[in-house]
Amino acid sequence: MEESYIEWLVKRKDPIYALPVKIIMVLVCAFSVLLALQTVIGVVIMTAAGIGTYFIFLNLSVEYEYLFAEGGLRIDRILGKARRKKAFDCEKDDVQLIAPVDSYMLKDYAKQGMKVMDCTSGKQGAEVYALMYQKGADTMKVLIEPNEKMLAAMRHTFPRKFVK
Repeated sequence: MEESYIEWLVKRKDPIYALPVKIIMVLVCAFSVLLALQTVIGVVIMTAAGIGTYFIFLNLSVEYEYLFAEGGLRIDRILGKARRKKAFDCEKDDVQLIAPVDSYMLKDYAKQGMKVMDCTSGKQGAEVYALMYQKGADTMKVLIEPNEKMLAAMRHTFPRKFVK
């Protein structure tokens, strides 16, 4: 049996509020530096502003890395091109259905209160697929943007669970 190993990186589109927040945080840092030159409490404010700016810049730059290996899918969230966090991990047996997000097949799997995880770029016109995942009583809908190579591997691995 042929094993498949495919990686794909998707950069999330920056939200609308990202640029104004970045400008405001830079201005707060500049103001806190001026304040630090005048008072001792300004050093504390400057440190807090610097740390806050670092974490805001880190969390506004998000990429998703899809890893499809041996029938399982792992999605890592990469913050600021430096920190990696596991966002989603599933095995071959836990996948219920993989279909385009606008497919009629997804209506059968929709449940009230179902968790939806968006791991897409957020760009208009992107080809988004929904992966229905069930582990025990928990059902989750994961939105992904796989490339053609990953779609072919999923189609080969899940011939009855994949809808084009």
